[in-house]
Amino acid sequence: MGRKWYGEKPNSELEMKILTPFVKHGGGSQMVLGCMSAVGVGNLHFIDGIMDKYMYLDILKQNLKQSAERMGVLLYYKLYQDNDPKHNAHIYRLWALYHCPQVIKTAAQSPDLNPIENICDHLNNRIRKFKIYSKNELREKLLSEWDEIEGNVCANLCEILA
Repeated sequence: MGRKWYGEKPNSELEMKILTPFVKHGGGSQMVLGCMSAVGVGNLHFIDGIMDKYMYLDILKQNLKQSAERMGVLLYYKLYQDNDPKHNAHIYRLWALYHCPQVIKTAAQSPDLNPIENICDHLNNRIRKFKIYSKNELREKLLSEWDEIEGNVCANLCEILA
């Protein structure tokens, strides 16, 4: 990210109000939804567009039990949710009642209460070491770096909540 400079008097101090942020050479992002346990990470799902309650429920139906089984926690996993409207939607709550052993409500973006927030930061830091030029390349790196997150990283984050 660079800064665009607008002319000021020579030798005058730059003020933040005259700097405008901009991105050089493209840029971009990818929204993902993932899960983790004390033994490691589950599936990572890419989200295109705006996620609504129907998309969220479909992602859970496709990935939650599969991820819990992959991590070996199928019978006793806990689903952490914040106060996002999708998490409070009637269709989601009804589905969760029958398909999730336990749902725990947390505050939004609270890394001290929900370890997935810290895993997202960990993944972001791992991705930043690469020069990525396309969305497909970003997706490939996200998947490969996600799958390389060690179980001890997840265990340390989950231990804090135990």
